[in-house]
Amino acid sequence: MEQKNVEKILNLVKDGKMTVADAMLELKEEPFKDLGFAKLDLHRGLRQGAAEVIYGASKTPEQIVKISQSFLQQGQETVLITRMSKEAAEITKSSIDCFKYDELSKIGIVGEMPKSNTKGRIVIATGGTSDMPVAEEAALTAEVYGNKVVRLYDVGVSGLHRLLNHLYDIMTAKVIIAIAGMEGALASVIGGLSDCPVIAVPTSVGYGASFGGVAALLSMLNSCASGVSVVNIDNGFGAGYLASMINHIGEEDK
Repeated sequence: MEQKNVEKILNLVKDGKMTVADAMLELKEEPFKDLGFAKLDLHRGLRQGAAEVIYGASKTPEQIVKISQSFLQQGQETVLITRMSKEAAEITKSSIDCFKYDELSKIGIVGEMPKSNTKGRIVIATGGTSDMPVAEEAALTAEVYGNKVVRLYDVGVSGLHRLLNHLYDIMTAKVIIAIAGMEGALASVIGGLSDCPVIAVPTSVGYGASFGGVAALLSMLNSCASGVSVVNIDNGFGAGYLASMINHIGEEDK
């Protein structure tokens, strides 16, 4: 159950349009829905402030469709699907009208993209164009959760002047996601230029000695710049979600 639905129930009780007993019955609704192959966490939005996300990898298209439809039936307005194959997207599109798919990031979105509800901005910077699939996963995740996102792509350290051309964006961001493969130096450079939290995302981009992103991961973990945290290799979703949490701090009081 989403927070707004709980607020609606409480307001109905306040206005005398619903009895306390009926409200208790609504709130005691089963906290998950069992589809047999999946148990949907219906109270996650209320508990954590963000509804459950569908991890599309290894799920069949039919499973994704059934889960998405169930969330919609429960009143969820936007459903985020990560790591979704093009085949699954095509089947979902034929079954659900309000579905959009981004092939680059493998992100599927069911329902309407919400409007931004924050004053702060999330800046997403990549070392190279090859990091864009991970960056778009982070960007779309952040936008689904109501954030303003600024994209700075291909601003890696091999041409540092490209990054320095965006100093205003870096210095006015509330949180920055730095995404890079190879040696992962971008996170340290951005960390040394900004006064906000920096979330570093190592990618599996690079030649043999990059070890599928392990070299960038270790480099980012050993960053000498203060305020840099690191998520897992290629984990754009995790970075976008965490950035959204940081960006929303204090917003509810405004």
